[in-house]
Amino acid sequence: MRVFTSPDDLAAAIGEEIGPGPWHRIEQERVDAFAAATGDDQWIHIDPERAAHGPFGGTIAHGYLTLSLLPLLVRDLYRFDGVAMAVNYGLNKVRFPAPVRVGASVRLSARFLTVEPVSGGVQLAAQMTIGTDSGDKPCCVAETVTRLHFRP
Repeated sequence: MRVFTSPDDLAAAIGEEIGPGPWHRIEQERVDAFAAATGDDQWIHIDPERAAHGPFGGTIAHGYLTLSLLPLLVRDLYRFDGVAMAVNYGLNKVRFPAPVRVGASVRLSARFLTVEPVSGGVQLAAQMTIGTDSGDKPCCVAETVTRLHFRP
């Protein structure tokens, strides 16, 4: 677990790989709950019998479900101490190069790209790469943008 306490700490870590973190298993119950929450109930996600004969050989997690795991996965890699507030400012780019089969496990690696001053704090751009235990290609690569407001 890396701990960052200042903008200088963040800047010093630019380019370093942080992680990978621990594995987290993707179960059908999580996929079904995500489908219910989002209305994305396509058969490749929620129908194991039909999906067994589909292009992936079984059900797969939604790409957006995989992306939504970033807060869970990142807390195993690093944290910010001395921050009054952290705000998810958005994403610059997201790709889903490979599917996540239900039953597979995922884990995160991160790399800080830039740290820039903004009003009241700094803006951190980071490349987040989620890999699976069932393939060579990552299942999600996202460039996240976070605004951090450090305590004085």
